[in-house]
Amino acid sequence: MLLRIATRGSPLALWQANHVAELLRAHEPELRVEFVQIQTAGDRVRDVPLGQIGGEGVFTKAIQDAVLEGRAELAVHSLKDLPTFTALGLVLAAVPPRGPFGDALISKSGHRLADLRQGAVVATSSIRRRAQLLHRRPDLSVIDMRGNVETRLRKLEDDAILAAIVLAQAGLERLALAGKITEILDVSWMLPAVGQGAIGVECRHDDNGTLELLARIDDPLTHAAVAAERAFLRVLGGGCQMPIGALARCEDGHMHLRGVVLTPSGDWRVEGSLAGESAKAVAIGEDLAAALLTKGAREKLQS
Repeated sequence: MLLRIATRGSPLALWQANHVAELLRAHEPELRVEFVQIQTAGDRVRDVPLGQIGGEGVFTKAIQDAVLEGRAELAVHSLKDLPTFTALGLVLAAVPPRGPFGDALISKSGHRLADLRQGAVVATSSIRRRAQLLHRRPDLSVIDMRGNVETRLRKLEDDAILAAIVLAQAGLERLALAGKITEILDVSWMLPAVGQGAIGVECRHDDNGTLELLARIDDPLTHAAVAAERAFLRVLGGGCQMPIGALARCEDGHMHLRGVVLTPSGDWRVEGSLAGESAKAVAIGEDLAAALLTKGAREKLQS
């Protein structure tokens, strides 16, 4: 059996695609895999902030199109990049066990965030990270930085002005770069992006053979957790380029979800939490979002 996997061509994306292939081969040892590398809008345009490229799906739409057009059977995404509304004709068929979900500080001096000098320049591509950094340390100068993991690490070394960068912990660990990490930022104040650390696998909704195969690598606890987080984001009306964070954890049929909304400058922040049965993951996410909307998030997001 040949399975074509659509993926971006970055080292991290290829790691994720290979990881999915390995999980599938554990159930189907004779499975043959072919990677269909796709250049997305986010890959082509690297000199402007993500929010200026054209909305959601900048790292996913072209990959989804490859599946819808029959050039691949499945698409592998970093789940945090995947819009909360499923593309017509596709289904999120599998979410394997989640990796690390934290945000990692890498500082040139080896100083932790609290010890960086006043006014230090810190780079990130994420408006969510920017807002939470500025809420924590309003004295910092937080600038935009695009590029894959290796490119950003190189920019940190080469740029005399930069003091530190912030990247996803999962990407660094998956690329065997965990040794570069200075500090994992405390999740009590730096909530991750929706779906951060998780991999999403999509296929056509009527491809029964692929659906059956992907069901074998789906992790119900991770799938429930990201379903709650994605429902939270969907109700808020925000995408991956909004200053919104969330983290759900499941254990023994019980779920606890935390969520936060900020202004891009970090000068305003509202957060909340909600718990319930894991089976009601979507409702938990929707209800927490509704609660934050009544606390002022609606007006801030609209503005």
